[in-house]
Amino acid sequence: MLVVEEPIGVMEAAQVPQQRSEHLLDAAVRYAEERHWDVFPGAWLEAVEGRERCSCGEAACALPGAHADRPDWAGAATGSGAAARRMWTRQPRASVLLPTGRAFDALEVPESAGFLALARMERMDLTLGPVTRTPDRRMFFFVLPGAAAKSSELVRALGWNAEAIGLTGRGEGHYVAAPPTRFGGRGAVQWARRPTHANRWLPDVDELISPLAYACAREAADARTRAS
Repeated sequence: MLVVEEPIGVMEAAQVPQQRSEHLLDAAVRYAEERHWDVFPGAWLEAVEGRERCSCGEAACALPGAHADRPDWAGAATGSGAAARRMWTRQPRASVLLPTGRAFDALEVPESAGFLALARMERMDLTLGPVTRTPDRRMFFFVLPGAAAKSSELVRALGWNAEAIGLTGRGEGHYVAAPPTRFGGRGAVQWARRPTHANRWLPDVDELISPLAYACAREAADARTRAS
């Protein structure tokens, strides 16, 4: 079973909140060695004049410490545990990013819809892969590669517009942040469903799209009602 330590609290204000470097390195190596996922190091958090800033230098960075920091990131990704160890040894604070479109694609949904869908899928006894939740209240369901290319059409066949209900796919050319990567002071990426031996075999998008789309459509309708 893959065990990733949860991030530890916050250090004093003049320092970057604690995201132990050994946890990032260990996580990256485990993803490569145990799950055979490609990994690559992204941006990291730095202390600048008593405040935490993203290493990219953008004061208003949308994803501080949790995004790719070079245009050729896809070529830098590796599935080698030894190579991952070398990368994070050079920059121990780097975020842990996973390219999609290789070992898996990811279906991204609002967190509220994601938890609703998870409960429904568990009642249906569906096979589920790992699922992450991010500090900006999004969830990512790991599915077999190819999902991103057909998710919109599958949602349309169910009677909804994927963009309108907040369901998107991430495939080739994209990536997701993996635990224990932190989004600045907002918190850390966490597992809603951890990688285990039981979920090593990922589901196909066709198996999950209906409950996910239903949950997203319901949450979107509720949001419109609250706003009216």
